[in-house]
Amino acid sequence: MSGPALHLAVEIDGDGAHPAAWRRAAHSPDQLLTPRRVARVAAAAENAGFTLITLDDGVLPPGAAPDPVGRIGAVERAAFVAASTSTIGIAPAVPVTYAEPFHVSSQSASLDHVSGGRAGWVVTEEERPEAARAWGRPPVADAAARARESRDGVEVARALWDSWEDDAVIRSVATSRYLDRERLHYVDFTGETYAVKGPAIVPRPPQGQLVVLGRPDRVPAAQLDVALVEGRDLASIATASAAAGTPRVFAEVEVALDTPDSTAAERVADLERHTPWTDRGRLRHIGSAERLASLLAELSRHVDGVRLHPLVLDEDLSVLSRLVLPALSERRLVARPLPGTSLRSTLGLERPANRFAASAVQEEAR
Repeated sequence: MSGPALHLAVEIDGDGAHPAAWRRAAHSPDQLLTPRRVARVAAAAENAGFTLITLDDGVLPPGAAPDPVGRIGAVERAAFVAASTSTIGIAPAVPVTYAEPFHVSSQSASLDHVSGGRAGWVVTEEERPEAARAWGRPPVADAAARARESRDGVEVARALWDSWEDDAVIRSVATSRYLDRERLHYVDFTGETYAVKGPAIVPRPPQGQLVVLGRPDRVPAAQLDVALVEGRDLASIATASAAAGTPRVFAEVEVALDTPDSTAAERVADLERHTPWTDRGRLRHIGSAERLASLLAELSRHVDGVRLHPLVLDEDLSVLSRLVLPALSERRLVARPLPGTSLRSTLGLERPANRFAASAVQEEAR
């Protein structure tokens, strides 16, 4: 008997989850930072039937010598990909440890407009002290302080997305009115470290609220649409999923798959000669596509989705596309996005009412 349909996301930053993945990439190193590269990977994920792609980011370059450093900003890559895809969701990682939530809100709302309602936001943190110097800000020193910045940042972004009501834009030539100013609202947020008045400079996103993904131990569950949970085994993930308290839960899974040329273990060993694959406390599958499909089937009983972190994108994404997703489709275990559908709808999430409009209706009813 099959379990519930599973939404599959894939992280496509860089060349893969292993810091030395570039050594096995199918392209020359100078192609990594080209738009054609990210568009090609996104198209492969969309054609395979993934629900969502995510793009990691941070103010500091990833990796360490002798591995390459540097990346194009995640939001910029996401906007480029949005123009060349039609069904897949696109969620860049944007930390608000130091970034201004007002700007993050504007960027993410713009991405939702560009993508026709397919945007999400992976809330992350800047943990390294060097990030504060890069921003020219005082360090956010500990985990509690970083969690506070994430909490406040999401609260501000969500309020700003609502600061324009859906029908605030009139575009009336006859009356020479573009906006109904009565339908723009101040958010008047005051936190421990900053204040934001608003309103936003970008109209309300097509989804109303973007799909917000993050770790529930770092962002309050009430602010998340999708919890990203970790665990080294199924039992740990099942426990974390049950405790998440969010509308949807995705498990984090790292994968290295057998290919026609090498076994997964051989591929991992080849990269481990250069630098270790960091243990992040995630479930890690090293083996066949068939065994991965069975693992994902088991996970579908505990979570709504899985975010896959392939060892080497150019090698593992091909195996995922040719073997894993088709196997899950045959068992009716994979949920595929449909053309013209927003990311919220694909995930079975309702489009939320505008908080300011709802408040006005309540006031009129009294």
